[in-house]
Amino acid sequence: MARRNSPPPAPLDADSESRILDAAHAVFTRRGTAGARMAEIAREAGVNHALVHYYFRTKQRLAEAVFRRATGQLFPEMIAVFASELPIEEKVRRIVAAQVDMLLENRYLPGYLLAELNHYPERAELLLSSMAGAAPDVVRPRLFGTLTQQLEAAARGGTLRPISAQAFVLHLVAMVVYPFAARPLVMAIMGLDDARFTAMMRKRKAELPEFSLAALRP
Repeated sequence: MARRNSPPPAPLDADSESRILDAAHAVFTRRGTAGARMAEIAREAGVNHALVHYYFRTKQRLAEAVFRRATGQLFPEMIAVFASELPIEEKVRRIVAAQVDMLLENRYLPGYLLAELNHYPERAELLLSSMAGAAPDVVRPRLFGTLTQQLEAAARGGTLRPISAQAFVLHLVAMVVYPFAARPLVMAIMGLDDARFTAMMRKRKAELPEFSLAALRP
């Protein structure tokens, strides 16, 4: 007698999809792609293990969805601020405040993204394209063009020392992100628990803009 095929699961509704992606985001950012397990994601989402496999097929496809979602939290607002007409000082304050607040809510995110990009370097160009909706060669002039003009004008006016837009972005982003990317090491060296690390980052949010700008003033 022929074996009847089991009916496919019901269509994945928006709430279930969101719960699966929320759970996958939590698991992948804690454990990385290699350490994540679909069964753990299903348990955390409160759905059947088979449902996750049916709709996302493989862990790799789910990992890519989580990666796109994670980068959407970290970079688009930063790119928009750097590319805007806001004064340099306001750009620094907005980026520091927004990124520190977001990273306090997503502490595993920088370490996860760095690990994923090291394992899958080809994602870097795709990441930039998907975030900005254009090819990297189109995005770069938009990202650095206005900033370059502002920094060159400030250098000519004597309010800031000369610095390239690329170096400016790298210095600022590194100062914001590094304590979170190296959080376990920072906490161990400084003898911090979670509460004191949070307090230090909130203090850093207030201090870092002026520290960054002071380093550029003549």
